Amino acid sequence: MRLLETVAAHEYGAPAKQLARETGLALPTTYHLLRTLVHEGYLRRDKGLFFLGDAAERLSSSGARQKRRSTVVDALAHWRDVLGVPVYYAVYREGEIEVMCVSDTPGIPAVEEWADFRETGHAHAIGQCLLSQLDEEARRDHLDRYPVQALTPYTVRDNHSLLRRLERVRRMEPVTERQEYALGAVCAAIPLTLGTTAATMAISLPAHQEHRLLPAARQLQSEIGSLLGSLALSISM
Repeated sequence: MRLLETVAAHEYGAPAKQLARETGLALPTTYHLLRTLVHEGYLRRDKGLFFLGDAAERLSSSGARQKRRSTVVDALAHWRDVLGVPVYYAVYREGEIEVMCVSDTPGIPAVEEWADFRETGHAHAIGQCLLSQLDEEARRDHLDRYPVQALTPYTVRDNHSLLRRLERVRRMEPVTERQEYALGAVCAAIPLTLGTTAATMAISLPAHQEHRLLPAARQLQSEIGSLLGSLALSISM
């Protein structure tokens, strides 16, 4: 690890003797470790100089993704605790609904995913919010692949009815659903502008606490600007 860190500090590469001197390792040990690291792809050798290899670059990239994800997790946990509700973050990517992160606790549990969120976007606020941000062609394509199906007595009944509802969604307004995905649960989703990617943050509550839903959603929306940078970076997770 010291060798990797030392090589990383030399943008234009470094020879084995210099690396041995800077790490305090014996030269034979340094040569042995360098050969091993080159063989494994963590380093590459070019004209007697050592540079980071593809494996090390992948490791660095993975670490950066973990750091971005940690930032998003911390942000969602903060709002979970402030609002006293589960908080969700999702995006629409390559034709699919992807729930990137859910923050809840045993005392304030998230809605159980009893039916695949990707296939039931018509029924939950997350999906309806994401679909409302797409153009008509993309919406119809999604519904061709995942047609409307009744999950509860309150679920929208057909594709046509859903498309009409989505057309009426006002830009940047929270999207709400009441027991359409799961009986006993109400949800609100806030549209996010993250470049060209449709995204949303959402909350859920037990149906008997429905009076808290919109105030909590609007409070989250009023503070969401401070999170947009982290959320935008997380799309590459």
